[in-house]
Amino acid sequence: MKMLRDVGLLYRRGLIHTLRIPVWVVVGISTPLLYLALFTPLLQNLAGAPGFPPTDVLDLFLPGILALMAFGSGTGAGFAIIFEIQAGFTERLQVSPASRFALLMGPVLSSLTWTYIFTIMIVAVAIPFGFHLHLAGMLVSLVLLGLLLMVFASFSIALALITKEISSLAAIMNGINLPVLLLSGVLLPLSLAPTWMRAIAHMNPMYYVVEANRILATGTIYDAKVGEAFLIMVPLTVVVMAWATRVYRRAVS
Repeated sequence: MKMLRDVGLLYRRGLIHTLRIPVWVVVGISTPLLYLALFTPLLQNLAGAPGFPPTDVLDLFLPGILALMAFGSGTGAGFAIIFEIQAGFTERLQVSPASRFALLMGPVLSSLTWTYIFTIMIVAVAIPFGFHLHLAGMLVSLVLLGLLLMVFASFSIALALITKEISSLAAIMNGINLPVLLLSGVLLPLSLAPTWMRAIAHMNPMYYVVEANRILATGTIYDAKVGEAFLIMVPLTVVVMAWATRVYRRAVS
């Protein structure tokens, strides 16, 4: 019960902190909208091309953008921790009786909540423009997006606690950003990619989420790619969060 109370207090703190900086809310919702407005029209001419999946362009593109939102929210979680370190908040946690797991889960769940809010808003905007919503598939997709965010948020927070410097964290995050996104097929399906790139993509956990999301967007839940995504993401989430909790414990001990 104490752990749940600690998580709840830190989760509420994270939500309020984001509301106090409304620019993050504006950027969070405007960026995916710009992707939809400026990139989707470019895909119209690819429909029917060799290697391009035979589906509506928006049904193909939006699931990738939702994964991009979860990835971006996750990798950004560490920067908030850097600001807290610089403000001395992390040092004060050394005498806090709060569970170190709760210290990690508070900001992670806060980021997850905002991502879900933005996801619902983006899907609502996309429906009038041709996106076909399948509720069951969408609910399963939200679970996968949550796992993806928790992996990268935990990873980002742990790196922030290790580096304790915004420039170092930014360098690492920028270094992994491009290969992870390109090898996940977020913007363009990897069915258009050469064989060697498709082979490397299987080492990227985000690839499995994007592929499963596109299957779920068609309303198909019982598919091998969906099961494969859960098989990869569930144990990976447990391992990364356990590592991040251990880093947090050392950082504030």
